[in-house]
Amino acid sequence: MSSDPKPRSSSAHAATRSTNPADYQEAPGPASVMAKEYADGFEVGAHRHARSQLIYATRGVIEVIVGEALWLVPPQRALWMPAGTLHAMRARGAVSLRSPYIRAEFCPAGFPATPSAVNVTPLLRELIVRAATIPLDDEPTGRDALVITHLLAEIDWVPGHPLRMPGGGDRRLKRICDALLNTPGDARSLDAWAAEAGASTRTLARLFIAETGMSFVHWRQLVRVQHALPLLASGRPVADVSLALGYETPGAFAAMFRRVTGSTPSAYFNLSDPA
Repeated sequence: MSSDPKPRSSSAHAATRSTNPADYQEAPGPASVMAKEYADGFEVGAHRHARSQLIYATRGVIEVIVGEALWLVPPQRALWMPAGTLHAMRARGAVSLRSPYIRAEFCPAGFPATPSAVNVTPLLRELIVRAATIPLDDEPTGRDALVITHLLAEIDWVPGHPLRMPGGGDRRLKRICDALLNTPGDARSLDAWAAEAGASTRTLARLFIAETGMSFVHWRQLVRVQHALPLLASGRPVADVSLALGYETPGAFAAMFRRVTGSTPSAYFNLSDPA
């Protein structure tokens, strides 16, 4: 596992578009954007940054863990990560990261103090991509300065649904949660899981509430939504995604997706068109 932050590299390296996050914590200007490629499955260990970060990928899906919360970030979304927040990341598929790091004094009023989901409009996407070409060691001027200003103004918050992971040490619960994360289409009931885990249904129901803050059914729905996002983002038909996640009909899957996210699968990804 890699630990991304490293000692600051030379200015010569930074001038050639450094892929070291440390170089972006002291860059001049309101914000600077790091461009970096990750192979499928690449992991970045728990770390924090001096500046706030917008975690965004033009390609692939980024898995971000903050404490006991798990976020999956497809190309239609970004994740706001406030300065100093400990987090880890993993690439799902080949990832093209384009991540702005923003100086605290230039964060517009109202920016949240906790990780929050951002809707990436076509304009925001292009501004981020363009900002990634701005020289790192120079104060942005002229059109470059306007790009950064518009980038910050275009950030638009949307409801986010992180998946809360079990925080306790109960091995039975962890085994069930790991199995569902690996195979979200597993349709076994809590009674069936209880028989396999050697615990009563009532005990498992209590553990889910105590350690995840929600019922078994609700937690599994969130798992399925999180797994659906990268599949839908890749263009998979809703019917295929619903089948892969254990639903007998696309309508049943769409109804669950709407209860959790507030919109249908097609509407969720039509909110932005990253091209």
